[in-house]
Amino acid sequence: VQLQASGGGLVQAGGSLRLSCAASARTFSDGLMGWFRQAPGKERDFVAAIGWSAASTYYADSVKGRFTISRDSAKNTVYLQMNSLKPEDTAVYYCASRTGNTIYYYENWAYSYWGQGTQVTVSS
Repeated sequence: VQLQASGGGLVQAGGSLRLSCAASARTFSDGLMGWFRQAPGKERDFVAAIGWSAASTYYADSVKGRFTISRDSAKNTVYLQMNSLKPEDTAVYYCASRTGNTIYYYENWAYSYWGQGTQVTVSS
């Protein structure tokens, strides 16, 4: 499975961006797709996750109410709509996937496949 993240860029605080993550094959019928981010000098942190079939969604507290994760199963693509962006949202954003569900959806190690990352920069 290959994951291709796109949609990053430079935006002013308060603005919006939509990230996309295209998967090369729909091989997971009940897995999770997630978004993580890594700011300079910091660890890679969980942002959001969504199940392929159940459409369950999970969010980090820091993005609840501002970010929305969604998926288009026909296109094997997951989206992250980011609104009301803040300078602290600046990071490289990675998409990831795994087979099957897990209660550890927020852990890096729970995901088997990773995209290459896309830079999001929010200016103040």
